[in-house]
Amino acid sequence: MNIEKIIKTEIELPLPKKVVVNLLYTENWIMDKINIELKPYDISLQQFNVLRILKGQKEKPANLSTIQERMVTKMSNTTRLVDKLINKGYVKRVICESNRRKVEITITKQGKKLLGNINPVMDKFENKVTSSFSTEDLIQLNELLNKLRNSNS
Repeated sequence: MNIEKIIKTEIELPLPKKVVVNLLYTENWIMDKINIELKPYDISLQQFNVLRILKGQKEKPANLSTIQERMVTKMSNTTRLVDKLINKGYVKRVICESNRRKVEITITKQGKKLLGNINPVMDKFENKVTSSFSTEDLIQLNELLNKLRNSNS
């Protein structure tokens, strides 16, 4: 179904507007689907992203700015996300004794275990949502999305 039918407009949208509306609609559609997948684990996509970043640190602690730089969804409330993950037991925060402003954040065993449970679910979801595309389609789509971002940076 084309985007005009989805948003119930009878006007043919100009192509640049159609592309932007379609991207926004698709992003929300994917986010809704991801939230459904993550709901049983009582974790948001942003919290999941923080856990993956910390696991990718390979036991080295990260600070808040490192986490924020690597987030897929840029946001200013990284501290709040980390606090929620601490309360759930998935990450821990250590304040450096020699420099009280330096905070080191690491993933816990419980956080790694949660990721071990969620990663296969997310892999299955990603494969399902892209299953109608060939490998060549996925490469082209990825290149086009990169081109879109790079032409406007």
